[in-house]
Amino acid sequence: MYSMTGFGKGDYRESGLEIGVELKSVNNRFLDVSVRCPHVLNPYEETMRTLIREKLSRGHVDVFVSLLDKREKERKLYVDLAAARAYAEAAKSLKEAFPEITDDTTVTFLLKSPDVVRTEESTEADEALEEGVKCALLSALESLKEMRLKEGERLKADLLARMETIASLREKIAERAPLVAEEYRKKLTERVTEFLGGKVDESRILTEAAVFADKCNIDEELTRLSSHIAEFKKICKEPVVGRKLDFLVQEFNRECNTICSKSNDSVVTAYALDMKNEIEKVREQIQNLE
Repeated sequence: MYSMTGFGKGDYRESGLEIGVELKSVNNRFLDVSVRCPHVLNPYEETMRTLIREKLSRGHVDVFVSLLDKREKERKLYVDLAAARAYAEAAKSLKEAFPEITDDTTVTFLLKSPDVVRTEESTEADEALEEGVKCALLSALESLKEMRLKEGERLKADLLARMETIASLREKIAERAPLVAEEYRKKLTERVTEFLGGKVDESRILTEAAVFADKCNIDEELTRLSSHIAEFKKICKEPVVGRKLDFLVQEFNRECNTICSKSNDSVVTAYALDMKNEIEKVREQIQNLE
């Protein structure tokens, strides 16, 4: 079980390249990745996103990448002869227009002219840079997942403890529920006897008690709660559980609300409200799970 909250850091230092990657993740319904890196690394942003999608399924992830490039890069100079020729022709035209001006047009002059010479780096350097970014990012992802796993296991222990509390409350309700109809029958008999002066239609009392018992019967809700508790524990053994548990908690709430509306008993209602409180705490914790 993994939490969506964590921090990871990875580094790559080799052949003059020093690359650092830091990852910070927080809760989010889906996987959302934000990358901040030097402009020279922009071509590899999609590669970084792909690697993150392969390792993580949910959470907002901020990616911070630093780069120090100390390599001696192989560079090629591209000379734009058309641009140089245009500069030379312009200089010639100016000389003809102003013959009194000394003509200092030289090769050095042309080399310094804008857009005549451009630097092109070799493709091998780009491949090395991409590989370095991937190595640093994978290291950071492993660090992040390790931290998310530790936090997830802590949350798992808390959730299972709360589930035991819910199971205990469910048992208390199950013990109390059969007594509710019997207490209602006794109270009804006492009131009717008092009102009619001892003349009681026992069959009518039993009928009223049976109708009441049917209305407040919560056997199905209790059975479903037992099933939900077992399913909750089963899901907790899986690595990615957030969405499943979130749906299951909605079912817990539904059964608990039905028990509150049908119970007609202050003791059962009190237990059910305590259960709702625990379910809400479980729901809040689940929002942190991947």
